[in-house]
Amino acid sequence: MMAQRPGNVVVAGAAYWAIVFAVGFALGTLRVLLVEPALGKLPAVLIELPVMLGASWLAARWLVRRLAIALARRALAMGGIAFAMLMASEAVLTIAMPGNSPDQWLADMATPAGFIGLSGQLAFALFPWLVRSADGRD
Repeated sequence: MMAQRPGNVVVAGAAYWAIVFAVGFALGTLRVLLVEPALGKLPAVLIELPVMLGASWLAARWLVRRLAIALARRALAMGGIAFAMLMASEAVLTIAMPGNSPDQWLADMATPAGFIGLSGQLAFALFPWLVRSADGRD
C-alpha cells in the first residue's frame, strides 16, 4: 500500500477531472446518440445524472483517501480545480461542434436540462469536501 502523504491538490483535482470526464464523455455520447432521440433531452439528462453523481462520489472518495487530502480547504480546492477543468473542457468540446457558439453553450445552461446538468457539476465540485465531512475528519 502506498504511504499516506499530504496530497498535491492540483494533481488530485486533475485526476478527479480526468476520471469523471472520461465517464461523462462515454455516458454523454450514449445519452446524445441513443437516449435523447428516443426520450428527449430532459429525460435523458435525468437518467444520466444519478450515474454521473455516483461515479463522481466514488472517484472523489477514492482520490481524497488515496492522495491523503486531509484538510477541508484542500478538498474544496481539489473540487474547484476539477470543476474549472470540467467547465473549460465542456465549453471547448461544445464550441468545437459545428454550429455551436459560446453564447449557445451559455444559453443552454438556462434550459431545464442545462440547469440540472450544471447543478450536477456543482455537486461534483463539492464532493471532495463532502467526502472529508462524511469521513468525520474535518
